[in-house]
Amino acid sequence: MKLSSPIRLLAQGLVLGGVLAVFSATLVQAESVTVINDGVNIRTGPGIKYPIYMEVFKGYPLKVLKRDGEWLEVADVDNDKGWIFTALTRKGDTVIVDAKQSANMRSGPGTDNPIIANVQRGVVMEHLDTKGDWYKLKHTQGTTGWMHKSLLWP
Repeated sequence: MKLSSPIRLLAQGLVLGGVLAVFSATLVQAESVTVINDGVNIRTGPGIKYPIYMEVFKGYPLKVLKRDGEWLEVADVDNDKGWIFTALTRKGDTVIVDAKQSANMRSGPGTDNPIIANVQRGVVMEHLDTKGDWYKLKHTQGTTGWMHKSLLWP
């Protein structure tokens, strides 16, 4: 059965809309934020009336799971979940080393570059640049180098 032009356009629009909705949901799930102060509380619900679940430090990266007004439901590298007030975050620009124990930081983007540091799991670093699957990172003490994205979170 051949669809008339207006019906065909409507059907194509519905399919495209569905694809865009799935793509948008994926983008929201991939969003990350960085905590802007030390001693920021993560709560069990979206508001100050909810108990404090944990405390995080300046620079700590979090994945955004959901929004509720001015609150974000977030998860950390260990998938611990809670809520943070949006004003206490900025667009994600930090990562955390998520290797089993430690990971090599290199002078350039690739395993053919010399190792300049061995970084322990859980260390937070500023993300400066990306080349392919390699991230240029800076440690708070000033060391700058490259690590493969598979060793980092988020």
